Amino acid sequence: MAVITYREALRQALDEEMARDERVLLLGEEVGEYHGAYKVSRGLLDKYGPRRIVDTPITEESFTGIGIGAALAGLRPVVEWMTFNFAFQAMDQVVNNAAKMRYMSGGQFTLPIVFRGPNGPAEWLASQHSQACAAFYAHVPGLKVVHPATPYDAKGLLKSAIRDDNPVVFMEGELMYGWKGQVPEQEYLVPLGKADIKRPGSDVTIVTFGKPLHLVLAAAETLAADGIDAEVVDLRSLRPLDEQAICDSVAKTRRCVVVDESWPLAGIASHVGWLVSHRCFDQLDAQVELVCAEDVPTPYNHALELASLPSEEKLIAAVKRVCYLE
Repeated sequence: MAVITYREALRQALDEEMARDERVLLLGEEVGEYHGAYKVSRGLLDKYGPRRIVDTPITEESFTGIGIGAALAGLRPVVEWMTFNFAFQAMDQVVNNAAKMRYMSGGQFTLPIVFRGPNGPAEWLASQHSQACAAFYAHVPGLKVVHPATPYDAKGLLKSAIRDDNPVVFMEGELMYGWKGQVPEQEYLVPLGKADIKRPGSDVTIVTFGKPLHLVLAAAETLAADGIDAEVVDLRSLRPLDEQAICDSVAKTRRCVVVDESWPLAGIASHVGWLVSHRCFDQLDAQVELVCAEDVPTPYNHALELASLPSEEKLIAAVKRVCYLE
């Protein structure tokens, strides 16, 4: 195992897949000469040239559409959005073209394309640049949606996404690019649609994905000191969703808390909460709790920003409620 950053794990995945398959290309804002806004594509322009590492204007709808056309023509493009906040400009292309093409063509077309970039609240970026957008895409049939939280998962899932014949929305935590973790030096894949138990436990299931995984693991250690053994389920894939892994964990612990840095209404957490209540009702010993962002635009003021987001303190309080300790 090598210890590398989340950024480097993504770069390795892109490099390996571009070397393996000449149909793979990367296009987006500043991906070439600037090495990507978060330096994920550093060195790839020199290695593969401007025909496969394509700098674009700041026109999300346009270059997203070009990528979809390239996929229909037999290439395997990776479209990098500088941030998912900007990707709203391309929603028509993603939802009405990419997501529906295989269905509307009766299976005559495949659409092997990856849409990737940073997602979720960062710090001091205010409401238009700190949105957690996963639920927008997970709502749409025809898309696959993944949100890895570790360098290991980021590399393995990106390689699988590039090889998939369906459009994959690949979300990366904006504050996670410099975070480090162990990654095998040999090639490996992480399958889409499979959750992972990041911490086994017996008293309560905490379900999460993306950047909040790290605060969840920290909170789980604090809870352990109080005698509460938390199992942490990292969804990794949001569509398809590994429902069985969630239900198996809840059947064991009989309690569930879901953590999502997006808003609570019609979000990933609310869907998982319904799923657990629906499929695990007879096993539950307590109500399902959600720990989400407050139902407000993300504030610019840092104290208000932190107050609006999930935290260890909020999670610990929610776990103690379902364990009847508060």
